[in-house]
Amino acid sequence: MVPEVASIYNLPLGLWSASSDVVCHTVKGELSPPAIQRCDITQKGYEKKRSKLIGAYFPQAPGMDPSMGQERRTPVTPSSSSRYHRRRSSGSRDERYRSDVHTEAVQAALAKHKERKMAVPMPSKRRSLVVQTSMDAYTPPGTQLNNAVTTSPTKQNNEMEEQQSAEKRSSQSFGFMLKNHSAPPDVTGYTNNTANTSATDGIQVEMLVLHPSPRLPPEGVPVSSRVSAKIQQLVNTLKRPKRPPLREFFVDDFEELLEVQQPDPNQPKAEGAQMVAMRGEQLGVVTNWPPSLEAALQRWGTISPKAPCLTTMDTNGKPLYVLTYGKLWSRSVKVAYNLLHKLGTKQEPLVRPGDRVALVFPNNDPAAFMTAFYGCLLAEVVPVPIEVPLTRKDAGSQQIGFLLGSCGVTVALTSDACHKGLPKSPTGEIPQFKGWPKVLWFVTESKHLSKPPRDWFPLIKDANQDTAYIEYKTCKDGSVLGVTVMRIAMLTHCQALTQSCSYTEAETIVNVLDFKKDAGLWHAVLTSVMNMMHVISIPYALMKVNPLSWIQKVCQYKAKVACVKSRDMHWALVAHRDQRDVNLSALRMLVVADGSNPWSISSCDAFLNVFQSKGLRPEVICPCASSPEALTVAIRRPLEEGATPPGRGVLSMQGLSHGVIRVDSEEKLSVLTLQDVGSVMPGAVMCVVKPEGVPSLCKTDEIGELCVCSVATGTAYYGLAGMTKNTFEVFPVSNSGAPVSEFPFTRTGLLGFIGPAGLIFVAGKMDGLMVVGGRRHNADDIVATALAVEPMKFVYRGRIAVFSITVLHDERIVVVAEQRPDSTEEDSFQWMSRVLQAIDGIHQVGVYCLALVPSNTLPKTPLGGIHLSETKQLFLEGALHPCNVLMCPHTCVTNLPKPRQKQPGGIGPASVMVGNLVSGKRIAQASGRDLGQIEDNDQFLFLSEVLQWRAQTTPDHVLYTLLNSRGTIASSLTCVQLHKRAEKIAAMLAERGHLQDGDHVALVYPPGIDLIVAFYGCLYAGCVPITVRPPHLQNIATTLPTVKMIVEVSRSACVMTTQLISKLLRSKEASAAVDVRTWPPVLDTDDLPKKKPPLLYKPSNPDTLAYLDFSVSTTGMLAGVKMSHTATSAFCRSIKLQCELYPSREVAICLDPYCGLGFVLWCLCSVYSGHQSILIPPSELEVNPALWLSAVSQYKVRDTFCSYSVMELCTKGLGLQTDSLKLSHRFSAVLLQSRGLDLSRVRTCVVVAEERPRIALTQSFSKLFKDLGLHPRAVSTSFGCRVNLAICLQGTSGPDPTTVYVDMRALRHDRVRLVERGSPHSLPLMESGKILPGVRIIIANPETKGPMGESHLGEIWVQSGHNASGYFTVYGDEALQSDHFNSRLSFGDTQTVWARTGYLGFLRRTELTDASGERHDALYVVGALEEAMELRGMRYHPIDIETSVIRTHKSITECAVFTWTNLLVVVVELDGSEQEALDLVPLVTNVVLEEHYLIVGVVVVVDIGVIPINSRGEKQRMHLRDGFLADQLDPIYVAYNM
Repeated sequence: MVPEVASIYNLPLGLWSASSDVVCHTVKGELSPPAIQRCDITQKGYEKKRSKLIGAYFPQAPGMDPSMGQERRTPVTPSSSSRYHRRRSSGSRDERYRSDVHTEAVQAALAKHKERKMAVPMPSKRRSLVVQTSMDAYTPPGTQLNNAVTTSPTKQNNEMEEQQSAEKRSSQSFGFMLKNHSAPPDVTGYTNNTANTSATDGIQVEMLVLHPSPRLPPEGVPVSSRVSAKIQQLVNTLKRPKRPPLREFFVDDFEELLEVQQPDPNQPKAEGAQMVAMRGEQLGVVTNWPPSLEAALQRWGTISPKAPCLTTMDTNGKPLYVLTYGKLWSRSVKVAYNLLHKLGTKQEPLVRPGDRVALVFPNNDPAAFMTAFYGCLLAEVVPVPIEVPLTRKDAGSQQIGFLLGSCGVTVALTSDACHKGLPKSPTGEIPQFKGWPKVLWFVTESKHLSKPPRDWFPLIKDANQDTAYIEYKTCKDGSVLGVTVMRIAMLTHCQALTQSCSYTEAETIVNVLDFKKDAGLWHAVLTSVMNMMHVISIPYALMKVNPLSWIQKVCQYKAKVACVKSRDMHWALVAHRDQRDVNLSALRMLVVADGSNPWSISSCDAFLNVFQSKGLRPEVICPCASSPEALTVAIRRPLEEGATPPGRGVLSMQGLSHGVIRVDSEEKLSVLTLQDVGSVMPGAVMCVVKPEGVPSLCKTDEIGELCVCSVATGTAYYGLAGMTKNTFEVFPVSNSGAPVSEFPFTRTGLLGFIGPAGLIFVAGKMDGLMVVGGRRHNADDIVATALAVEPMKFVYRGRIAVFSITVLHDERIVVVAEQRPDSTEEDSFQWMSRVLQAIDGIHQVGVYCLALVPSNTLPKTPLGGIHLSETKQLFLEGALHPCNVLMCPHTCVTNLPKPRQKQPGGIGPASVMVGNLVSGKRIAQASGRDLGQIEDNDQFLFLSEVLQWRAQTTPDHVLYTLLNSRGTIASSLTCVQLHKRAEKIAAMLAERGHLQDGDHVALVYPPGIDLIVAFYGCLYAGCVPITVRPPHLQNIATTLPTVKMIVEVSRSACVMTTQLISKLLRSKEASAAVDVRTWPPVLDTDDLPKKKPPLLYKPSNPDTLAYLDFSVSTTGMLAGVKMSHTATSAFCRSIKLQCELYPSREVAICLDPYCGLGFVLWCLCSVYSGHQSILIPPSELEVNPALWLSAVSQYKVRDTFCSYSVMELCTKGLGLQTDSLKLSHRFSAVLLQSRGLDLSRVRTCVVVAEERPRIALTQSFSKLFKDLGLHPRAVSTSFGCRVNLAICLQGTSGPDPTTVYVDMRALRHDRVRLVERGSPHSLPLMESGKILPGVRIIIANPETKGPMGESHLGEIWVQSGHNASGYFTVYGDEALQSDHFNSRLSFGDTQTVWARTGYLGFLRRTELTDASGERHDALYVVGALEEAMELRGMRYHPIDIETSVIRTHKSITECAVFTWTNLLVVVVELDGSEQEALDLVPLVTNVVLEEHYLIVGVVVVVDIGVIPINSRGEKQRMHLRDGFLADQLDPIYVAYNM
């Protein structure tokens, strides 16, 4: 058979050394792997030879003899075992992945990075977040550092050198830090002193400084803000050449296509012939094999009742209990009888043959488990063994519960001790576990059971097609499936194992594996009983106390066979020095249950190295491969004379990632050494098929999924027909499409290939497979690489989880590790940086996210491993709480759309213009209705005249009512009162202020009546008023400078204010913030002169200044605009017409009265239109959130105006009151109704704003107050800006505001594409109210100034009688801004003068008709031009990114984004514990990538209230940016994404 097989496998020569063991591969050299023949070289000689070969590639510590140095690098030989001893004490690690060879490869990969000196900015943490802060961890050079260095005598030389250079570095950098830890060295410029970094230390880490102190620059160190230095560092790092991006594919149309990966023409391809299915040896039927396992148990229980079946150990290693075959038989019969006859009633038994029952037994009680298992088999009941639930919320408990529920389990068998240990409720009942069905707990101890009658015997049948047991399996996504195993399959599997392992009667076998499932169940519970073997069971608890216990039991009982995992072999190595008299010569077979894990090879080799001298023969080690679906897939047979010796393959990881088998490439760094797991099981046929798609046979040099055709496999996933078909009923096909066999195959879930001589090699598991950018990587390989980076120093017990998450249509690798409790911030960051380099160097793949969590915090599996799917779930939910995170989206994400090259925008002058159509599209323009005929008060040109007229005609008509926080009237003003008080102000200005006509006066008043009086007083005196928000009492330092600046910039000749504020302006606190000596004269208006002025001023020209309107934009620019008398009257008239305002009306206003439309509504409109204004200062709402709405209800108001901040206060404040009572919205409405709130009369509730309508807020407001009678149509918004304070306002008549959904991707390209609600990437936009009378709008291209078609996004230009007439500045740079107020189109209508709003938007003709019967044109505002961010050639609006970010996690209350040096910075406010801060970094990065195709450069997590918001409720993003760059935010955490 062998020659025939060899001819099939046309594999490249040199891959195999069947008679020799290729263990070694060199690093970074041009050497080929030497094949070490067992016969010609000793272990010591091999070490010497190897050290000579590799010596050249490792840096020597000065003054060391090279041969000596290398001698110390031996792998585990008896002499170096002390290192193992010490390793264990320092926290043992998951040794499945240990490989000296791999560690060397990793060190070499890191050495490669030495040339590429990367300066990676370290994240910044708030002190409270740092477990052990960096400064505390600094030790003066020469003290503890040296000790730390010498504690580890077996350190490799390159590490010693690293250490010396580290000491030099530490004495430089640490010394510098201690002397002056306020200004960190400028890491953006490299100086020579960083050149002595060690071989393995490619990344310079900037120390994190946590002590704020005044900046005192040392000589020669440039002082720069820490943040900006780090950002510069990040920018420098990102400029480094990256992995070449994938071939780009992009169409500049509405669709943004991600880059499509084109296969690399140079990638290795499979070249071998098509493989042939491999048949195992015949399953020899031995005459005395029992017809079923129950028959075997009956035979041994009656023939040899005294023969020992199972010996269990206590935690001291003493035999606790010996179960004989007689006892096992009698007790199993008892369990079977009680199951069938003692549960439920005679008529209605609880358990019938064929029902499923759960077996819940701890790992230290195999005897009770065996009894229960065989009891179930005898009763023909199907056992479902599961783990003991320790708490109500175990990791994965819900999924186990789902399995039990779907299997219809109602009874759980358990032992007495276990039953007592289960969590209990106060009444002593066992609570229902999370996700579990209701179960009856049944204790199987004999003393609790009834004796079966003399005449009752279980029916012993031959093995048939009935289900014998169900083994649970946890999938990659955490779901739990039940694999059903038939009785015939169970028996055949035992026979195949008996034949493969040559088991004989009464042999002794030591078992360390979990006996409830997998190899532990198959060897130590099933096959052992078939052959009447004696099992010595070693519990996990004993292994923890005494890792050598299994070896001691092998010697003590002269056991022939032992079943272990790599971990157990490693633990024995750690402790073996304690033992002198170990003799393993009796052992004929050491079954390594996880031998198919590629990383088990190093444990096997190391174990053999140490124990060969204790009688262990090399051929005894028998790795096996298994899976829950296919049971034992392959096992290496104990060697007989003339049999095939074991094989090894040293394969290129690069090749494996493309699914191809290649001998170690010239790279020499990234190789995987595999050992065979024996040949196909007796009676089985095996083939290898492609992992994805149709199960077609692989080529001989191709990796695929192993499939097995045999009686001895599982048959189904319980209750899941579809998944069963895909796994257990696979028909592999050849190239021609013909099926390989008429019988179905079972997929094993193992990836591998069949080598020469029919040896099977496994390279990984399907569950651990991650396909990144079209290449396959195995999670275990990445874990091994991460552990090889200074493992013992850092990772706690080797606990590392690797999984992939899908972001932007590709898998991204995430590595999560538990760090040791004593690691410092620097250690963590250093380790993370090196892991990234190592994985990049060895696997040529980028890690998307690397997270470190505190020790012992990752969810555990029952045996203490990491529960992978639960970890992934926590990561995606933002509940992992890492203590360090490093994201590397810049290196990983290579499939972003190609940056857009801008086309010449809009419609060029060459377009054919016919009427209002350009290139077949309607020009985007619209206008409000005409201002119509003049009424009685419209004849006046000046507001001062209107007031005098009202004071004469309707002296006692109330114009203003001011409410206090209790909702009662604080003060009110009639026409005549306002007129008389204004006269007194005018007199005072003339007398005390000695002011001339046209002088400017700053009015610094709280919102109220005084402000209105002062304004009209100024008009009467011929002065120009400027309203200024007074400084905030609690925050003088930041608010007073703004007041001072407006007073100075507006050239105010005097300041009018109240007595209280005038004292404040000159107070001690004020002098700390501004120079109080330079205030102009301050007049307090609390006591006015008695006399009135001789003559009221009347302006000569209506185009002279009426007032100045100053406001700070969201970008932090202070801009004052000039409003003429003409514009002011036109403005009031336009609003009067739109809102139908008459003296009989009442309007409630809850706005700040200092600028824009808020000021006009508060101070001007009532005087012009004569309606009564109910004034509600927004600040009073903080005391009483219901104030505004109760006033609206109480005064039966039809029209009300508010700001977004007021709306938010109501929604949150009133919403919270009801939430705290856990009431529904409806009930909350009833609660407010009981206070008498009724909003049914409101017909317009307008939000005054200068931004895109906040649709989510207006909708939640409408929804919350719907039950109080608020009509959803009533809520609308207005839109104004600096050049025109109100362009749109909903008003009373006319169609309802419309909402459209636009494609966000098209919007980035300045195109408008309408989509259906709920379609992907859709963005809802609400119309900004109706265009005011007398206003014309056109959409123009902001760059070319040409008119735009309707489907384009452009700048909104406006023409109207109430446009402002220009900016007012001291600096005389009006020329720069002149085109804001008088722009002309570059073609088309080039005569009209327009004002540019600086806002992007679009017009859309709707199906609705307005009052005049015309089709209604709706204006949609998208965002401010100066706030928009140009990234990757596309235009992004911050609000869109912020909305996505706020949605990602419940703890994010607010978010703001801005750009800095082309990096996107995202600032989030955290409402939760600081421990949650780092959870947000990956979530924020993911959502911005997924929804906006942008890579976040910096994520900043701050406290609530840090993002500055102006009085209109708009975010001040530029203030935030400046504060961040100047280190003023005190962030909880700053992450710099690599």
